Amino acid sequence: MKFLDQAKVSVRAGKGGPGCLSFLRARNLEFGGPNGGNGGRGGDVWAECVEGLNTLIDYRYRQHFLAQNGRPGEGVLRSGANGQDIVLSVPPGTEIIDAETDAVLFALLEPGQRAMLCKGGDGGMGNAHYKTATNRAPRKTTPGFPGEERELLLRLKLIADAGLVGLPNAGKSTFLATVSRAKPKVADYPFTTLHPGLGVVRLGERELVLADLPGLIEGAHEGIGLGDRFLGHVERCRVLLHLVDATQDNVAAAWRTVRKEIEAYGGDSAPLVDKPEIVALSKCDALTEDVVRTKRAALKRASKQDVLVLSAVSGLGMTDALNQLFDIVRPAASTLAATEDDQPASWTP
Repeated sequence: MKFLDQAKVSVRAGKGGPGCLSFLRARNLEFGGPNGGNGGRGGDVWAECVEGLNTLIDYRYRQHFLAQNGRPGEGVLRSGANGQDIVLSVPPGTEIIDAETDAVLFALLEPGQRAMLCKGGDGGMGNAHYKTATNRAPRKTTPGFPGEERELLLRLKLIADAGLVGLPNAGKSTFLATVSRAKPKVADYPFTTLHPGLGVVRLGERELVLADLPGLIEGAHEGIGLGDRFLGHVERCRVLLHLVDATQDNVAAAWRTVRKEIEAYGGDSAPLVDKPEIVALSKCDALTEDVVRTKRAALKRASKQDVLVLSAVSGLGMTDALNQLFDIVRPAASTLAATEDDQPASWTP
């Protein structure tokens, strides 16, 4: 299924049915009187968060959603049927935004949450409604009221506990494929990952959701490369794991490039730059210990924090990295002691 994280839709609630103009006519009744029924109410437009969805692809080829109109009233005081509601199913983490004002109307984060997008119009009154002691035969009716109508933007922000960031080809997809059952595309050329991906990581009795993002390059906030719009998928993350390719000549410059793009992106709710960051050198199995030690020291000076040494292929440092992620995401859980050579059983696809 193709990944789509933004869509524009036009929604309109149903119009209320008109009231009926009718009089009771019977041979045995000298004065029958008015008996026109009221019109039915128009259907509403709802959005519902549904479990099992992770993309907005359903709204790529269909953008207009119209609820059913209410039925008109009929004689013998019969009211019209209400119009049927229409429900837009969206994945968890979807924000619903007014296209005119750019205001966030709703944020559906958990399955089962519902939000009314447009309210259906009320039905019109039949002539029986206007019968009074002084007006025994009214011929007045009212048409149904129109339903609400608006254009909306649907924006999906994946709900993940931790996010992987870094330059293209930094080893993010390999890391995700190693620690979870996710099967992202892995290749030896840049921009292998074109869309964000999710994987569930388990370590002992603990688990978290890890998001793999496309690589960031210099000028991404200006639209260079794949841009930085996909950073919205880690706005709700508790921690970022920043992978730096150890085989690069200048690992400090690589770290600074990504950090500048994160700072330029900002964030709707909270700036990404303020989130906890774990810095790690990846692909360290391809270098000697002396070279790794030198590059780790350079990256430590640039980032001003401790730097992990990782290799998703050999398993070097993987458990230590996962323990640090879990300590931030699940602080109440006790840290499991493990050596660098240990690997969780769930790593086997």
